Amino acid sequence: MKVSISERVAQLPEYTMAQMPTIKRRLLAAGMDVIDLGAGDADGPPPAATIDALREALNVTALHKYGFQQGLPAFREAAVRWVGRRFGQTFDADTEMLPLIGSKEGLSHLAFAVCNPGDVAIIPEPGYQAYIGGAILSGAEPVKVPLRPENQFLVELEQLPPETLRRAKVVYVNYPNNPTGAIAPRQYLERLVASCRTHGIVLAYDNAYCDITFDGYVAPSIFEIPDARDVAVEFFSMSKAFQMTGWRLGFAVGCAGLIGALNKVKSYVDTGPFLALQQASAWTLDHAEELNRPIVAELTRRRDAAVSALTEAGFTVASPKAAMYVWVPLPAGLPSAQFTSRALEEEGVVTLPGSGFGPGGEGFFRIALTVPPARLREAVTRLGRTLAAYGGMVGAGAG
Repeated sequence: MKVSISERVAQLPEYTMAQMPTIKRRLLAAGMDVIDLGAGDADGPPPAATIDALREALNVTALHKYGFQQGLPAFREAAVRWVGRRFGQTFDADTEMLPLIGSKEGLSHLAFAVCNPGDVAIIPEPGYQAYIGGAILSGAEPVKVPLRPENQFLVELEQLPPETLRRAKVVYVNYPNNPTGAIAPRQYLERLVASCRTHGIVLAYDNAYCDITFDGYVAPSIFEIPDARDVAVEFFSMSKAFQMTGWRLGFAVGCAGLIGALNKVKSYVDTGPFLALQQASAWTLDHAEELNRPIVAELTRRRDAAVSALTEAGFTVASPKAAMYVWVPLPAGLPSAQFTSRALEEEGVVTLPGSGFGPGGEGFFRIALTVPPARLREAVTRLGRTLAAYGGMVGAGAG
């Protein structure tokens, strides 16, 4: 008997990092010194006090029960308190906030809540693959918008064909941006919200990196823009700002109608995040500012080391104002997958090709600031050797 796979699953592109662990294990087994700048996964633990809060929560029997979508009231309340302190925005903890098993699943599941088969989902490219995954699995048609330096890596809705805008039900937007590190000016966000309201498009605003910012830049909430509550759902994550990637906890805020629709979808696919994690994260959000500060300080040192080393190695690269990545242009005509594969196999440096984020990312590769400054400099020295092996320097290439 032949088992068939659904057409939707067959349409899914290969996940960027799917093969990376296997290759890395092979190289390590062969004795190679591998420096992993691939996944945006912090090398340090969560704050010690957060771990202590989890240990205490683990001793509470009630916190080992199903959380369901309601989750832990203490976490919902702490989350809306944090949003209030951080952005000056008020939300109802019961109806306008939803705990998530990491923001990734919420972003994916939103398409199930707002799209019908054949509707359009507007996807930035390069972009987080959860966006296109949710769109395809919901039956929507993904329409990709290339993020290019000449457009400041922004998704400009009004540049899309009228027919696309007529059919669009959701647009995914992520600033500070992964993988480019781009930030969104307020005037852009105002245009974006206005366009979504005009065309009846739900705005999925992925703000996972809002507290990984440098040089005095402060990332806004989409809800600081007037009328955004009519159209937007904003997604936050505990992963990046508090080095809690494996804990899988995030949350969404927005109007009760959109949050309620996402809640209904999730009630059929999961039973909510682990309550003990929610308890520890409630404490963390109430102390967010002091816990996040040393993490950002270290990432600042790493960014500065990486940008300096990349420049010395022959790459032309801008210093990002936010996120935990550097988006590095390659010489024109050099395929990013070829470059990153050679850097891995010959030099033991894990990076991600721009093409792995979709064809719109071609011409770049991404490094994650996931090792200390000295290791970053060593990794970039090796990347420079890989570049030199091609006999070219980055200049009038992709950037």
